[in-house]
Amino acid sequence: MAAQRLAALHAAAPSAFSSTSSASHGRPAARSSTTALLPVALPRAAATLRAAPSRLLPQEAKAAGSGRSVMCMASAASAAVASGAAELKAAREDIRELLKTTHCHPILVRLGWHDSGTYDKNIKEWPQRGGANGSLRFDVELKHGANAGNITFSRFRFLVAWLVNALKLVQPIKDKYPNISYADLFQLASATAIEEAGGPKIPMTYGRIDVTGPEQCPPEGKLPDAGPSAPADHLRKVFYRMGLDDKEIVVLSGAHTLGRSRPERSGWGKPETKYTKNGPGAPGGQSWTAEWLKFDNSYFKEIKEKRDQDLLVLPTDAALFEDPTFKVYAEKYAEDQEAFFKDYAGAHAKLSNLGAKFNPPEGFTLDG
Repeated sequence: MAAQRLAALHAAAPSAFSSTSSASHGRPAARSSTTALLPVALPRAAATLRAAPSRLLPQEAKAAGSGRSVMCMASAASAAVASGAAELKAAREDIRELLKTTHCHPILVRLGWHDSGTYDKNIKEWPQRGGANGSLRFDVELKHGANAGNITFSRFRFLVAWLVNALKLVQPIKDKYPNISYADLFQLASATAIEEAGGPKIPMTYGRIDVTGPEQCPPEGKLPDAGPSAPADHLRKVFYRMGLDDKEIVVLSGAHTLGRSRPERSGWGKPETKYTKNGPGAPGGQSWTAEWLKFDNSYFKEIKEKRDQDLLVLPTDAALFEDPTFKVYAEKYAEDQEAFFKDYAGAHAKLSNLGAKFNPPEGFTLDG
């Protein structure tokens, strides 16, 4: 009787499931449209049944294929990020070695700043908005007044030769790691120079996309002057355009703890002082601090005291202790190096991201 019932079920759904052989009976096992319909009296037959592969509707099959494609794309993107991070870490080690042998901390810091400091928050389109996009590598931008010596970002005046030298120093690293964008390399070099000089760890993001030609360079006139008639107002006009505030103006000025100015190139400073006459690097120029390759809060202390005639104070430096709002932050950083380091790290990271377009859109980090 049980065999007759099973045969009836088989006839009702002849192809819904695949059959398996039954070793004990020597014949094909019975098939059913669902295991729920198996007679309770036939446990051995039930044990031999297996579900057939599901048959998807066309829409379901398309969705499944799309899902697999998305997973493959995500996996490829993750692999690309991992590869990019590995190259950037290796490049960072090469930059550290470069700093040890050339003492080029100041110009690498400014290399990153000059690339990002053209950003205009009022322009939404990329790359028209300027910012960290690698455009500084093109001659048309290198010859802008801010880069050639007439104006300066953070009151440093550079000849084209200075930034060209910086580019020459990092180009072998770019050649070694061609998948790294210039935009990322400039910002990596800048942050690494700060850290290697004793400064704070900068929470950097990477994945910046480069502009592809000189026609995409920003227009001239985006960077601050060293000696405007109204220094505080001028600083606010330029930095506010970039979306930076008074605290960030002051704290970023603290990077003048690194570097020096040369009168034959910028019109500012002395030809030589007791702090610069023996280098390192080419001797000469006037620095803002006595240990001008060490990143600390001595810039604020020296600007406040103005005790040493061998140390440089530009009009825009003096404004930090003359303007009431700026002074609050400048006094704080002169007294508290830990606070300066904390605020500087955040401001530097923000500056390095200005105007940048990232791939992936959220960027990626190297540590943690």
